[in-house]
Amino acid sequence: MPRFVVEADGGSRGNPGPAGYGAVVLDPASGETLAERAEYIGVATNNVAEYKGLIAGLTAARDLAPDAQVLVRMDSKLVVEQMSGRWKIKHPDMKPLAAEAARILPRAQVTYEWIPRERNKHADRLANEAMDAGKRGEQWEPSASSAALDASAARSLSTPPPSGPPGDAAAGAAAARAALAASRGTAAGADTLFAEAEPGPAGTATAPAEVRDRAGHTAAPTAPAAGQGWAPDMGAPATFVLLRHGETALTPQKRFSGSGGSDPELSPAGRRQAAAVAEALAARGTVQTVISSPLLRCRETAQAVADRLGLDVTVEQGLREVDFGAWEGLTFAEVRERFPDDLQAWLDSPKAAPTGGGESFAAATRRISATRDRLLAEHAGRTVLLVTHVTPVKILVRLALGAPPESLFRMELSAASLSAVAYYADGNASVRLLNDTSHLR
Repeated sequence: MPRFVVEADGGSRGNPGPAGYGAVVLDPASGETLAERAEYIGVATNNVAEYKGLIAGLTAARDLAPDAQVLVRMDSKLVVEQMSGRWKIKHPDMKPLAAEAARILPRAQVTYEWIPRERNKHADRLANEAMDAGKRGEQWEPSASSAALDASAARSLSTPPPSGPPGDAAAGAAAARAALAASRGTAAGADTLFAEAEPGPAGTATAPAEVRDRAGHTAAPTAPAAGQGWAPDMGAPATFVLLRHGETALTPQKRFSGSGGSDPELSPAGRRQAAAVAEALAARGTVQTVISSPLLRCRETAQAVADRLGLDVTVEQGLREVDFGAWEGLTFAEVRERFPDDLQAWLDSPKAAPTGGGESFAAATRRISATRDRLLAEHAGRTVLLVTHVTPVKILVRLALGAPPESLFRMELSAASLSAVAYYADGNASVRLLNDTSHLR
């Protein structure tokens, strides 16, 4: 079943005054814009414009896939709370609009989340473009819109461009760990993070603040609806312990090494790393299943751990690294010298593939999302070790945090590092660890 995110906004210059709305449908896995809607609606109030934006966004999502599960994100608490059924609809102008929105898709397919205004810039820009067009006596035209470009730029301007392959981007791991620890109010120690997660409401208390906010929990002034993170006991989550393989001969040289290259084996240093992580996981004693990418470096790492734990290794094709095409075996600098245009396109868009028919990040995200969902269904409530590569680990973390695609370049993942994500029955996720290498010291 397809999943969409709808972001909607509306505005009135005067309240009531000249008004317009904007709405965008996004692919939650890749962040890709699937549809945009905007319209100048004449003189109206902010609330009317907000509801008009919601109606347009839901209609666009239904037109794409009538059976889709839709998460609506808006910065209007009024609309979110009323459509979630937590606030009564008293104003006569709002009742027919709310009823129209409710008829577009079955209620079971739509959930609502409040977000701060600064996180709704794409829809806000569309609404302002519509009002600007109305001021000129025109209607909004998609071909003239820069909202999607502006939203992407706003996410990426605050960080410098990457200077190496995705596995070696040098920013953010320590800061991310510190932020996760601060959000829990406790140290991010691996011994506690790999313990079995607490079920139900206590379990979600360990989730990072950013994750809870993405699910709308910070917004609701009344009790959240059932099915959100602070809901009744949903049982123990599934926990994926994410292990990047040990070093190969290519790792210290920081060369692109995906699924389309030479499939190198572990180096002597990599074998020592695999043995060290095996001892660390044995000491924790929580891993129940070991699943590996089909590539040799992962299978060797996974076998070292499985032998120490007394478990078998299951090979999962969906956990393979992306195919870097003609970049396989090259350094970032060599790729930049030989394929500058292709490299820049790859850095700018998750839909761009490496030179020579490699796999784009958007395609990899779809593959890894499907693999994640299938493994979650097969291992509900269990702690599973996934031995995989830089890109799959980063994608799983990115999706759990609701971070944009460019965040793939803002995480560092060392060889034989451990990360962990807990997945709850309501769809919420908690990133519990990122790039831990304490077992290698």
